[in-house]
Parts: sequence; structure tokens; C-alpha cells
Amino acid sequence: MLSAFTARPILELKQRDKSKIESILAYGDRLLVGLNTGSLRIYRVNEVPGDNADEVISKPSDKPASRPGSSSSAKPVELLRELEKFSTRSVEQLARIKEANILISLSNYYVSIHDLQSYTLQEQLMKTKNATTFAVTTDIFKDSATGIPEIISRLAVAVKRRLLLWSWHDSELSQETIEIALPESIRTLTWASATNIICGMNSGYVIVDVLSQSIDEVVASNTVGGASGAQGTRFGVGSTSMGYMGLGGFIPKPLATKLADGEMLLAKDINSLFITSDGKPVEKRQIPWQQAPDAIGYSYPYILALQPPSKGALEVRNPETLSLLQSISLPNASQLQFPPPGVSLAHAGKGFHVLSDRCIWRMGATDYDSQVDELVEKAKYDEAISLLNMLEDALLKNKEERLKEIKIQKAQTLFDQRKYRAAMDIFMAPDVQAPPERVIKLYPRSIAGDLSTLEETPKSEDPDTVDQHSHSNGDESATAETKKESLGSPRPAPLSKLLYTHQKANSDTSSVRSFMRLDGGEATENPSSAEKKANAPLEGKDFEDAAKELNQFLVQARNNMKQFLDAETGKMLPGKAAAQNGSSQATFEPLLLAPTSDAELDREKKLRETAKLIDTTLIRSYLLVAPSLARPFFRIPNFCDPEVVNERLLEMNRYNDLVDFFHGKKLHRQALQLLQKFGAADKPDENAPTLHGPQRIVGYLQNLPPEMIDLILEFAEWPLRVDPKLGMEIFVADSENAETLSRDKVADFLHNIDVGLEVQYLEHVINELNDLTPEFHNRLVQAYMDDLKKGQDNESDNWKDLMQRLISFLRSSTQYSLGKAFKNIPRDGQCRYLLKQQLILTHSIKILNFMKHKPSCLATWGTINRRLKYMFSNSRTLKKQKSKWDANGSMHLANELSYCNRVHVAQEPADPSPSPTRRPSATADPQDQAPSIYHTLLSLYLKPPPPHQPNWAPALDLLSKHGSRLPAASTLELIPKTLPVAELESYFRGRIRAANSAMNEARIEAHLRKSEIRSVQSTLLLGSEKPGDNGGRNRRVVVQEERVCGICHKRLGRSVVAVMPDNSVVHYACVGKVGAQKSDRLKGEGWGRR
Repeated sequence: MLSAFTARPILELKQRDKSKIESILAYGDRLLVGLNTGSLRIYRVNEVPGDNADEVISKPSDKPASRPGSSSSAKPVELLRELEKFSTRSVEQLARIKEANILISLSNYYVSIHDLQSYTLQEQLMKTKNATTFAVTTDIFKDSATGIPEIISRLAVAVKRRLLLWSWHDSELSQETIEIALPESIRTLTWASATNIICGMNSGYVIVDVLSQSIDEVVASNTVGGASGAQGTRFGVGSTSMGYMGLGGFIPKPLATKLADGEMLLAKDINSLFITSDGKPVEKRQIPWQQAPDAIGYSYPYILALQPPSKGALEVRNPETLSLLQSISLPNASQLQFPPPGVSLAHAGKGFHVLSDRCIWRMGATDYDSQVDELVEKAKYDEAISLLNMLEDALLKNKEERLKEIKIQKAQTLFDQRKYRAAMDIFMAPDVQAPPERVIKLYPRSIAGDLSTLEETPKSEDPDTVDQHSHSNGDESATAETKKESLGSPRPAPLSKLLYTHQKANSDTSSVRSFMRLDGGEATENPSSAEKKANAPLEGKDFEDAAKELNQFLVQARNNMKQFLDAETGKMLPGKAAAQNGSSQATFEPLLLAPTSDAELDREKKLRETAKLIDTTLIRSYLLVAPSLARPFFRIPNFCDPEVVNERLLEMNRYNDLVDFFHGKKLHRQALQLLQKFGAADKPDENAPTLHGPQRIVGYLQNLPPEMIDLILEFAEWPLRVDPKLGMEIFVADSENAETLSRDKVADFLHNIDVGLEVQYLEHVINELNDLTPEFHNRLVQAYMDDLKKGQDNESDNWKDLMQRLISFLRSSTQYSLGKAFKNIPRDGQCRYLLKQQLILTHSIKILNFMKHKPSCLATWGTINRRLKYMFSNSRTLKKQKSKWDANGSMHLANELSYCNRVHVAQEPADPSPSPTRRPSATADPQDQAPSIYHTLLSLYLKPPPPHQPNWAPALDLLSKHGSRLPAASTLELIPKTLPVAELESYFRGRIRAANSAMNEARIEAHLRKSEIRSVQSTLLLGSEKPGDNGGRNRRVVVQEERVCGICHKRLGRSVVAVMPDNSVVHYACVGKVGAQKSDRLKGEGWGRR
């Protein structure tokens, strides 16, 4: 049991002394003892070694207190004086009022007042005849009128059913005496506060306010105390008699004592009730006394109960848990004497006295730190925690740290008892937040790794045999080591049996243990069953439950770490974010600033190590009991140890999870090597069938950032060779990563693999991403031509499609270099002439675009005509070669008409406001028209240079389609006279249709303009039909006498006015003041005069 107090006998009457001790009063170094003979003895209390109340006492005082030794060099007390005639009867009660320097005594049923120095009688209060008890209190009050504080002492005396009250203001006795009548005779008096007093009667308790003289009954609710209905009977006024059968109607004395924080404890028989200083019941269970106490008291921070003299025991209980902590044997003890609570601090009153009729004991309190250590040593963690919570911080060393440590040890004990949820709730409590290492050590190596303190027990070994072996080899040294281990470090299950053995050896007596069981305190399990339960290996359902609870703890610890450590960078966060949770700081060390010193860098390193331990243990636990949670965990930033996770996942053949883990840890090379290994296998692996083929590695490469271009190109070669279409998704996918890759490196890489892949990538960059870099355009032209050189079958659709794409690019792009393009044209082959023609055409278009802005550059027109003649000559040469490709008509090598069309479009003058119905004039004078490219082409068809012959079919087709764009006179001069007029039917029909269309279009446009003019005029005069319109010029405005000008704010009167478009009226002279810009706008919109 706990050694909270030790009893030291300081006075014992000699055998020849026939008197008995009735009352005592201790203050300072004086001890006043009232005897049954009416004598008063004054003793001086000497300080002897070991008598200090704060001295640490290592051994409990459960044995009867020894007598004061006669051989001691210094006596505990020394008799100074004895007043034999102090009273004619026994001195039943003593008290003092220090401020008034008086001693108050109860003797012969009277209350008397004596001088505190000479002990002479000053006054006997005659009103107190037949008094049975009294109570004294002293407090400081502020005067309501002046606000000056004064000391007021009050004396309350119980005279049968009357309560008499005297008061001293500072040191002067007030002449006013208050008398309050109660329903029954008063048996006990206890001050609850400076103005409230508890009166105990046979039927119950009442609380009396001495200022208002109000009386309130103390009645417990049915929910207080645990016994339904019994509380109101025990403590309510007017309850039935509580006499015992066969004891002559004996009624237990109602007891009361004041506790801390304004609480009161009432006790009657074996029942108890906790109330406030106002008499309101407190929700707390009853104290489990076996028999009714003779006296109760409070010595900070414990409740004391003195058993009847026949038993002679002083019980010490915890006010919160109500469990019995200590039982001190004091033979024939009958009274408790405490220092007045109103004149001392709560913890200063721990030196109280216990007296019997022959002896007085001084109770010394053990040091609080020693009491806490003793409770922890005996594994009474709840009591230790409760004691620490009750005690003030100044009375303990490192209270917060010790409280946290004890809660952790309690949680470890609950864990050993397989109460995992309760243990983890304590570990995760905001005021605890146990270090992760302490919790992880409780688990086997499969979860904790090398940090585990559990010894692996061979499966073949019987636990009973292990227990017997441990008991047979146990000694005192082993027991001591076990005790030490139980205080500070986790208790492995194999060592728990030693702890239980130690507890059993140091257990209290059987009677005290029976008290504990009846008290409902920390009931311990059967030691043998607890030993077997603790020694059993953590496996099966227990292991699964423990691991799941550990997961919750580690997740919370991980969230706490986020307040200090950035999971992405591994650096400490700024102090503002980290300082929001003080409880987390107490656990992980408050890191309020970025690391700037070696010490802070060391703390940052420790934080990273702790985070690594948390995440590694969490993933181990996930893989064992919750595999479905492992993969999502891998995808978030974490501090897992790659070696441990890699080894564990390979053992479990969880290759998909391993890839996710490598990706989360940014170990991309390892992940890509694993994907390539399984993807390039001949057949899928049964443990990872989804990793077979290039799909996974392509998807992985697409998610890599552009900064890792070298790694992407290193592992992109294999999927490009296996499946080029899928592999190209790495570079041409619609994603930010693909668009921001280094295009130079990608183009070089694809060129080394396949020119066709390079063409595909450059087309994507230029056509879809709209990259106008000339280098890429030149490179695409070169790639096209290299790919054409590579093709052997010129009749294949792929080759023709490639040629068409090249020609389209040559026509559309303006960023490539014509010089470089001419150099790349093949020296032989049918495509040579076509490519030259396309380049010539492109160059001509550029020249014409330039001529739009500089029409005076007529010298360039000759260059265009010469190029057209060059194309015509090449076309005739290829026709002689009878090219099958040209005969099929899929693509004309002599693309003269197409060239002319593009030149004609480029030749149109740049008009900043072109008419939507603009058409070439069909009635213009042919001599005034500029030279036409179609006219040049027609002359080449009809009058070709030797040795070519006229080509009538394309000439007539040209006249049919573009005859309206040719000058009539010069065109007809080119037509031979031998040509039948019927062949020119389509030409004449086209010109006539063009002339009619122009004339009809002009008529329609003229009528539309007339209609528009009429509509505008109507709106101006009459206004539109839109809501809010002012009505145009045909509107009227009423000008009244009180109307003022909106500009000068003068009355309009009969002045000339102007009406604004918004119908506002101003002076005509004020219109110009609005400003030139506003005036012009108003006059443009229209205004009128009156």
C-alpha cells in the first residue's frame, strides 16, 4: 500500500497518570491538551530528526505506531505549564481565534473565552448553556461601503435546537448575537464557507447562511451515491429514525468535512455524500466503507476516516477514485485534529494529529514525488495519475512529464493485458501522444523490425514450462531488475511474469486486499491467468487486433509530424504553421524556425528518422493486416525505408505495389527496370500479369516530369521498337508533360530509331502545337525527303501519301529555308521535278505576297512567268517518258493550273475593306487590265515554244473555267482562225454569265442601299418602335416655369432652349459649355428649338 502518512507518537500519558485526553489544540510550536479532569496542559513541540513533514519516508506505516522513545536525546514535546483549575469538568473542545488572541473552550456544557497568553478566563458565554459543540472560522472580507478589507472571525455554537453565532471584526467582539432555530437538535457543526455552515442532525443535514439566516435542506438525488432512493432518506431533513435493532436506538453521529475546490463530504453510518459549498449534491459514488467511521477529515489531498477505537485504524483514500491507499494502525484512536482551513494553505494542513485517551500522534506526510514513485512501482497507475492531477504544479518536479510517462506505462500494461483499444486511446490522447518508438517496441519483429524488444519463443516450447523455469530461477536481483524495467521502458510479455511475481511478493495484507476489492479500485486479475495471458505469443486474432490499433496510432502520429516536416521535401516547416498545436510540440520537440544552426539541423534529422520509423512500421502493418491500404499509401509522399519495403514486397510477390512505391519515393529508375523486366518477358508472370507488355511502362514514362528527359529516352526505346504506335504516345500524347519535353532531344532520339517516327513527332509539334521554330520546319522537310529516299515502291499508297504530305507542308509552311530544301531534293527519281516545282511555286507565292505591298516591282512578274514556263517545259518532258503515275491522274506532275490559281489569289490587291460581293469586272476595257497569269498559261498551251505542239484540250478547259478573268481582245488574238466557233461555246457562255451576274448584283445592291436610306430617315424623323426611344425629331417637350437648366441650374423661363437626345432641356447658350466633343455629338444626333 501507499505510504502517504507516517504516525509519530509525540505524547503518551504515564501509567500513574489516571487522567484521559479529551481534546487538543496545536498551533505553532505549542500543543494544548485538555484532560477529563478539567486541567489544561501546555506543551512545546520540539523539532526532532525525521519529524519534518516533507521528509521522504520510504517504508509504510501499516504497523501500530511505536511509543515515544525515552532514550532519545530530544523529546518530541516538553511540558511547559499545567493549569489544574482551568475548568471544573472535562475540556471537551478547544479552538483559538488568532486575530483576537483568545482561546475558546467547551467544558461543562458552556463555551468560555480565555486569554491566549495567560489562559485566564475572560468570559463565559451564558447563552451557551447546554452547548454540545462549536465551530470557528476566520476569513477576510471587504467592507461594502468603504472597500477596505477586514478580518472577520465567527463562532458558531450548537445549543440543542438553537444555533448561536458571535463574530469578531478584526479583534473586537461584536455585541450582536445571532440565534437561529432548527427543527432538531444539532449534533455537529462544520463551516462550508465563510458564511455557510453545515449542521448535522439525527435526521440529516441542513446548510445555514449566517448572513441571511436562511436554512436549506441537503437532499441527495437518486442518481447520487449509487443507491436509488436511499440518498434522500439518509441525508434529507425529516427522514425516519436510523436506529439499530438491539442497540438501544443508537443513531450514528452525522459527520462532515471540507474538501478542496469548495466541496464537502457528508458521512452518516456507512453512507457518504459529496456536495458543494452551497449544499448541491455532486455526481459521485459513495465511499465503500465497511463500517461507519468515528471521524472523518481532509488532509491535502486525501480523505481520512478514523475507524472505531476497537479497530483503531486510520484509512487514507483518494478523493477522486475513492480507493483505499493506506491503512495506519493507531490503537484506541478516537479523534482527529486538523489546522483551521481558513488560516492556512490547503497543502500546509497536512501535518495533523490523531489522539486517543492516552496518546497523541503527529501525522507526517511523505514527499509527494516519493508517493507518486511508490504508486508507479506498485503498478497503481490510475492512482498515480489521479494524485498528479490533484496536486499543484509547485509541489512536484516535472509534473507534466511525469504524468505523461505514467500514462504511457499504464497503456503498456493494458497492452500486455491484450486491451489494445484502451492502450492506444491513451497513447493517442492529446496530453500524451506517446513517442512512436515506445509503442512500436511492444510489437514483434514482423512489425517493429529490429526495434522490437519481444523475444521470439520457440513454438515447441510450452508456456507452462517457461513459467516454471522462470519461477525456479527467480531471485531478488531479477525481481529488482524487473521493477526497474516496469518503470521506464516497455514491458515485453516474457518479462511480465516477473512483475506479477514481484507484485505478489510485495502485496498488502489480506484484509487490505479485501478492502481494495470492496472499494472497486484497481482490481487485478488472477496472477496466474494474467501471467499466461501476457506470456502468450502475439498471434492470430490478437495480432490482427493489435496491428489494427497500431495503424490508427501511426496514422495520427503521421498527421502530427506533418505540422513540423514537409513530406515532399523532408524539410522543417516554418514556425507559424508548426506552432499551432502545443501538444504535438511536447511530443516531437517544438521546431518553430527553419534550421539555421547545428542543433536545429540535428532536430530536423531526428524528425526525419522518426517519420521514417512511423511510415516503415505503418506499411509493414498494412501489408500484414490491411493489404488494400498499402497501395494508396505508396502513392502519397512518405518516408518509408526503401530497402525494407522492397524486401517485404518481393517476399510477398506484390510487384504492382512495388512499382507504386518506387514511384512515390521517386525511385523511377528502379521502377522502370522492374517494368521493363516483366514487360519484356516471353509470357506474363502469374503474380503480375498486368505488367506484361509495354502498356505499363509507357504510362509510367508519360507521368515523369520533363526534367527527367534522359531517363525517359533511355527506357522509351524498348516500347518504341516493340509497339511504335503505343510508344509514340510518350511524346505526342495530349498532356503537359509531353508538350514540355525537350523537342531537340526527342527529335534526335527518334531520328536514330526510325525516320518515320521523327516525321510523326515533328508533324505533331508543328501542326498541333503550332511550333514556328524554323529549325523544326527545316528538319521536317529533310525528314520527309529522307523517308522518300528510303521508299522503294513508288506506286505504294504509303509513298504517295508521304509525297502528298510533303507537298502540303511545302505549300503551307513559311518557316523553312528554300535553300536548304533545294539542297535536300533527290538527284534522281520522279519526285525530283515535282519537288522543284512545288518549291518554285512556294517561292513565287512569297514574291507575290511581297508585291501586294510594293506594286511597282514589275520586274518580279517576269520571274513568275519564267517559272511557269519552266514548269510547263518539265511537264512536257515527263509526258514523253509516259509516267504511269501521271497517267493515273492521282497527282499531276505538271501542275500549271494549280500554280496559276495560287498566283492569281496572291496577286489580288490587299483591300482593307473588301466588298463581300466583289467580283472581277467583266465589262472593263481589256487594254486597262493588268497582265494575268492565266493569259500566260493560255499562250503556253496555244503557242508553245518549239519543239512543243499546241495543246487544245487544256486550253479550252482553261477558257471555260477562267475565261472571264482573261482580257477579251488578247485572248481572242491567241485563238487560231481555224478553230471552230462551237469549241468556244463554253468560253462565251462563261463571259456572258459573269457580265449578267455583275449587272444583277449592282442592281440589287442599289435597291438595298435605297431601302436602308429610307429606314434611317424614318428613324431620324419619327423614331424607332423600340421601348425607351425618344421619338426622333418629331417630339415635344413641356417646359414648365419651375424647370431649370441641367448645366447652369437656372430657370429656363422664356429663354431659347435646346432639347438633348435624352429629352433633357438646357439653355441654348449652355450647349457649348458642355464641351466641344459633347456638343458635336449632340448636334450630330439632332436637337430642336422651341
